[in-house]
Amino acid sequence: MATKKVTVTIPEDLLEEIRADAAERGLSAYVSEALRFKRDRDRLLELVDWLQEEHGPVTEDERAAVLDELSDLDAEHERRRASGRHNAGEAA
Repeated sequence: MATKKVTVTIPEDLLEEIRADAAERGLSAYVSEALRFKRDRDRLLELVDWLQEEHGPVTEDERAAVLDELSDLDAEHERRRASGRHNAGEAA
């Protein structure tokens, strides 16, 4: 992958923290990963905005149903981990 050197300004205290966290990977890899994460998050927020414009906001009932389903999935995954079943092809 091609790269390009750029100059950015970062507060000193933040830079010190990042350098400590990024020691093994290196500062460039850490910053690239953070920028990709931010870009992906921004794209997801754009999608959420578009979906809400098209279909309206998520209701509390819909939100509760999704949280219940996620809880059920988490419990199933934990059950499988505990039983030693790790087959990625199995349905959750």
